[in-house]
Amino acid sequence: MTTLNSQIRRNFFHLYGDIFWFGVLTGSTLAFLAIYASRLGASNFQVGLLTAGPAIVNLFISLPAGKWLGGKSLVRVSKFAVLVQRLGYLVLVPLPWLFSGNLQVWMMLSLSLVMAIPNAGYTISFNALFGDVVPPEYRGGVVGRRNALVAVSTTVTALICGQLLKRIDFPLNYQVVFGIGAFGGLMSAYHIGRLRLDKLAGTLAEVKERVLKPSGRLLRLDLLRGPYGTFMLAYLALYTFMYVSVPLNPLFVVREVAFSDITISVGNALFWGFMFIVSLRMAWISRRFGHRRVLVVGAFSMSLYPLLTGLSWIPLHYYIANVVGGVSWGLTGGSLLNRLMERVPVDDRPDHMALYNMVLNLGMLGGSMIGSTVATLLGLRDAMLLSAGVRALAGFLRLLWG
Repeated sequence: MTTLNSQIRRNFFHLYGDIFWFGVLTGSTLAFLAIYASRLGASNFQVGLLTAGPAIVNLFISLPAGKWLGGKSLVRVSKFAVLVQRLGYLVLVPLPWLFSGNLQVWMMLSLSLVMAIPNAGYTISFNALFGDVVPPEYRGGVVGRRNALVAVSTTVTALICGQLLKRIDFPLNYQVVFGIGAFGGLMSAYHIGRLRLDKLAGTLAEVKERVLKPSGRLLRLDLLRGPYGTFMLAYLALYTFMYVSVPLNPLFVVREVAFSDITISVGNALFWGFMFIVSLRMAWISRRFGHRRVLVVGAFSMSLYPLLTGLSWIPLHYYIANVVGGVSWGLTGGSLLNRLMERVPVDDRPDHMALYNMVLNLGMLGGSMIGSTVATLLGLRDAMLLSAGVRALAGFLRLLWG
């Protein structure tokens, strides 16, 4: 087993700090941005584009990213890219003062597209960086603790933001919430910038900096012909079917059942609170059952969240859906990265991660567009129920291929 020297321990601390403050961003800006857009009168297409737009940008950037990142420092790329991306959240704060109505929605969409550019580089570099700073035998525990921390900070932040949205007049209430999110995002970027790869005894030779291995191609499509191709197909199905309901949720709770901001914040808090409970036991669960089994169970159980939400009529129903959703995402989120790291070669991470990033964004794009289209054709409630069915199908495909 790898010895936990001081550098590894410091990296663990900063990985925990990163995810804690990311939870503040999640419980504020990320939790309420689509809700805010819905309250401004955003269409099904616009809400879907909030998710699909960045996916389009990431999809095109992920193709050359593996080659462009070749020979560059993992730490430097991650630090610069995450800082630029998180600065974008500051721009959300003054938007209500500068624009009104539907124009404000389009400005949010434009901003999300711009922020997606540095985020593509950050996603690839950080996933590879994570594999280097965390020894394999500690990944289950680190991921579990990160999930627990993000659950706690997201839960508390969501409850606080719910009260702020209730007590402060619109739209100043959302500006305050977005300000909280921007601060959390910048603090998260600070901790990413403090990660170091030197002196990692037992995991790397002592080097000053670890760099990404250069790639001769924009995209290693040859990887799809082997077992990794089938593995990626299972991930594509999971992300596509998972994201069908993502643009539907804010529209459903605002338009179909007209829940208040405080009800939505309590639902978010329950979701992340029960994810926290699962995360506390994630290390033991992973050791006992393995990352693959946990991911399959989590993928199947994720179908219950849109099913129960789609059957909601009163806040209690919505709360139950979020409890179930938090448990299922605790299992799924806690095993996604670990299962991926089991299948990605240590000496060829950039090309494999670039391909994974492409699959992730294809799934986000396809699922979001399918969701908004189905909502227009069938209505929000029926679309939510349909999304539950395809999530169950994603679980079955993970059982077969992943």
